[in-house]
Amino acid sequence: MTTPTHTMTPQGRGADHTAAEIAQQPGVWREVGTIVSRARDSLDTFLKPLLAQEDLRIVLTGAGTSAFAGEVVRAALARATGRRVDAVPTTDIVADPHASFPDDTPTLLVSFARSGDSPESVAATRLAEQVLTRVSHLVITCNSSGHLAQAHHENTTSYVLLMPAAANDRGFAMTSSFTSMLLASLLTFGALGTDGIEAPAAAAEHITAGGLDQAIDTLLAHHCKRLVYLGSSSALKGLAQESALKLLELTGGGLVASSETSLGFRHGPKSVLTDHTAVVVYVSNDPYTRRYDLDIIAELRTGPAPAAVVAVTASPDGLPEDGTWLLPGLTDADDAALALPAVLTAQLIALRSSMARGIPSDNPFPSGEVNRVVQGVTVHPLPERRGDVA
Repeated sequence: MTTPTHTMTPQGRGADHTAAEIAQQPGVWREVGTIVSRARDSLDTFLKPLLAQEDLRIVLTGAGTSAFAGEVVRAALARATGRRVDAVPTTDIVADPHASFPDDTPTLLVSFARSGDSPESVAATRLAEQVLTRVSHLVITCNSSGHLAQAHHENTTSYVLLMPAAANDRGFAMTSSFTSMLLASLLTFGALGTDGIEAPAAAAEHITAGGLDQAIDTLLAHHCKRLVYLGSSSALKGLAQESALKLLELTGGGLVASSETSLGFRHGPKSVLTDHTAVVVYVSNDPYTRRYDLDIIAELRTGPAPAAVVAVTASPDGLPEDGTWLLPGLTDADDAALALPAVLTAQLIALRSSMARGIPSDNPFPSGEVNRVVQGVTVHPLPERRGDVA
């Protein structure tokens, strides 16, 4: 784990796709901005009548990383639209559609999907139509030929927004697909203007150009056996969940990873701390929420491994220089926009950790026990009346 980051190149080590897809993200984000700008008129034609309904419910859905994209943007979209916005995974919708849609209210189901080929993707949209009287669909996907895109391509109550071809990651784990779809939703609903892309992109380029290489080296040099991600705001809590998943995926489960909020961590999950536990705290830009992040950082730095506590932040205020990973130019950014470059730190930690263990990041499960596109799911028919099981 002490190998310097700059010597750990992916070539020939089964990480070519993953490394390239992490590095390409700033450029892909600019492409996303162009795509949404060109689609603006048709998007507005589709969305304005829906958003005009005061009782509209917007449900953000997806599975795994795609579900976390919804959690990251949920609060920002609620503020931008003035409508109720909930993040509900497709896995919850398929398993219990009536609980996911408890009220027959007008609903816009926003589906995030890299491939759109996982069994739950199309099933969730069909179940929404079965349970709800009035439902429309915004499909944000990276795969034009996926089942989800094809199912909604000619549906008059649907809009399919395709991401750049490069966003359809070839590696096992979602990296550029995650950030591209997240960004697209912010742009689509006006939570971020196209002129707001440049600051996150510049911060991400600082990271991909090696701006945090030494910092990542230092963290991994602590021989971490466990890693915890913390985030307090809704957006950064979703980011923490995605970050933990990325480490689990790319190390093939070899590194134990978990996530929590800064306040929630004290209520039991703090039991994970040992001399070999690293903690990464995503520090909120909201002045009130930020205070709780600073509190937990100060507390943890008096613990068993103070040097293994990292703050990822847009502002160094209230933080010591050591262990503070700065995302430049984003002090005024919403936490959902801050998540765009911040997640690159987690992606690189996961990539470097997998390479250090000799695990091919592009396919960390060569025996197929975990798949790039989920397999083995049987979608059962929903009875006409709740409680009637065939």
